[in-house]
Amino acid sequence: MKIVFTGGGTAGHIFPIIAIVRELRNIYPGENLKIYYAGPKHSYGEVLLSQESVIIKNIVCGKIRRYFSFKNIIDIFKVPVGIVQSLWFLFFCAPDVVFSTGGYGSLPMAIAALVLRVPFLLQELDAVPGLVSKVTSKWALEIFTAFPDTTHFPKNKSIFVGNPIRLSLLNGDINTAAITFALRQNKPLLLVLGGSQGSQTINQLILDLLPELIADFEIIHQTGLAHQKETQLQAKAMLDEEKQRYYHCFAFLNEAQLSHALKACDLVISRAGSGAIFEIAANAKPMILIPLMGSAQDHQVKNAYKVAEYGAALVIEEQNLKPHLFLQKLHSLFAQPEILRTMSQNALRFSRPKATTIIANYLHEYLT
Repeated sequence: MKIVFTGGGTAGHIFPIIAIVRELRNIYPGENLKIYYAGPKHSYGEVLLSQESVIIKNIVCGKIRRYFSFKNIIDIFKVPVGIVQSLWFLFFCAPDVVFSTGGYGSLPMAIAALVLRVPFLLQELDAVPGLVSKVTSKWALEIFTAFPDTTHFPKNKSIFVGNPIRLSLLNGDINTAAITFALRQNKPLLLVLGGSQGSQTINQLILDLLPELIADFEIIHQTGLAHQKETQLQAKAMLDEEKQRYYHCFAFLNEAQLSHALKACDLVISRAGSGAIFEIAANAKPMILIPLMGSAQDHQVKNAYKVAEYGAALVIEEQNLKPHLFLQKLHSLFAQPEILRTMSQNALRFSRPKATTIIANYLHEYLT
């Protein structure tokens, strides 16, 4: 049995693939599965996929931006090149199914699947589908949605399952977190996440408030590789040696680190990418979400408010992100433990931790 996964542009499209691949192999260890990933080059994603014994084929992909850019002129010529590459690859690979997690990187492979009549399945990760998902959904046999009431898709072939997450992220341990991060454990712990590349907006917010935050909280802060050194230097200049022990700055949290941090923390401050939201929710953690302004279709804003509708998150949009207003809201939450408990319960209610298993089972049943 052969499966080709596609999707890309960001790590958010890669992590669900990893989750599904692991679950397929976990549930059906004896099956002769040959699994491929075909999509845009993504250095970090390719390392992770290779660790799962996924065969990788890089496809040229053009990103069409919704604003004027000379890059659009170059990228529009990449699309037909990527389609030809995808046709060639699919013809000789002859997979049983193509599974897409969306994003501009999935378009060439989705078109090739249509032309060669290879069965095509789509996972829509966001509350509002992107342009590529809207187009490719027209020939998808089934569409798995992460959020309820996702519009633009025919109801007769849409299945609400949630976002497939890496199940290892549910196995964190508080004691291991204390050792891993050298936690003091005598203040509430905040976990600050900025997405796979970090968020300079969130980094600056934390730095603006760092002395006040450290007075009441311990912090694990994922800054992104490009911002870690500067953030660490600024934090060191602001805090004396004792207070520095309450601030733990990392460029990136690997899977094990993230699982332990999620288990140990009392609240998460994060961007509103779909993957992050569902990973946090599955760990029953209350959230303050700061959605990325100007993301495609404003999907992060819509994702964030969907979680807020469940009572699991407080949403602060970037245009309203004033440091001391943020601090006031944060202190208000911790002054009312019953609200945090309710948010935690609502987060778990929102999460769909069985999404990975549901999709893996569907794929196996389809292929056998």
